[in-house]
Amino acid sequence: MLGKCKQPEKGHSLFLAMIDEGCSVNHEAYTALLSAYSRSCLFNKAFSILEQMKNSHDCRPDVFTYSILVKSCLEVYDFDRVRDLLSDMAVQGIKLNTIVYNTLIDAYGKAKRFTEMESTLVQMLRLRECEPDAWTMNSTSRAFGGSGQIDMMEKCYEKFQSAGIEPNIKTFNILLDSYGKTGNYEKMSAVMQYMQKYHFLWTLVTYNIVIDAFGNAGKIEKIQAVLRYIDNSDVMLDTVFFNCLVDAYGMMGCYAKTKGVLEMMERGGCKPDKITYRIMLKAYSIGGMTSIAKEFQNRLASL
Repeated sequence: MLGKCKQPEKGHSLFLAMIDEGCSVNHEAYTALLSAYSRSCLFNKAFSILEQMKNSHDCRPDVFTYSILVKSCLEVYDFDRVRDLLSDMAVQGIKLNTIVYNTLIDAYGKAKRFTEMESTLVQMLRLRECEPDAWTMNSTSRAFGGSGQIDMMEKCYEKFQSAGIEPNIKTFNILLDSYGKTGNYEKMSAVMQYMQKYHFLWTLVTYNIVIDAFGNAGKIEKIQAVLRYIDNSDVMLDTVFFNCLVDAYGMMGCYAKTKGVLEMMERGGCKPDKITYRIMLKAYSIGGMTSIAKEFQNRLASL
């Protein structure tokens, strides 16, 4: 808990207090302290603890210990340290599990290191004990789709499906977002129909993606259809959703509807935030409506 609160030194003091009071300092305690330091990117101290564990008899690191360090290093794009950790695991005879493979694939994809992502996936598929899952499929699809490689995204999706991996709501959100950003609105509509046919309930993320895509495409009738769909559902809308809606209307120059979103927010019990007013300010400034833009500038200043 101290590690999660970014207080690793207090965690270390507690660790020493355990020793002073005669508590058994086991593998879990060492791993927790290592995790506390790695969360705060104090890698020298985290790696020092790893060495202590490697030199102990009864607290040796396992795949979970290494997975913590791998994840923390990937979060700061320290791929050199990750490579060293993977080599160290091989020397120690510690095999990667599905979680570590998924963490690597996801990080390589986000960093657009596609060669490493694909080689890691191939390596994973060769091992019978590490079967890919929906997380693997989503990470790979997000990587290719997010970089505009729609053909590769679709090929990977089909291969994973043929391997018996079922898509989930996150998978469909990734597909919708990728198609929307590349202007593939027909395929986007096909995914929406598939979700409806097989009863995949939309999340707020889904609504935000769809509204953003249709706003960029200037398809106001599609946005209105989405809003009617929402009215017939029990989904709880939040400020992020309304901000997406404001942005969509603003891009299309629908200024009356843009301002009308504020009334919708009030009815829905959502308060506008700084992002709401910034979007409003930008939309009305571009539209040359200086007096209304000034109004939102004042509201923004008052927050």
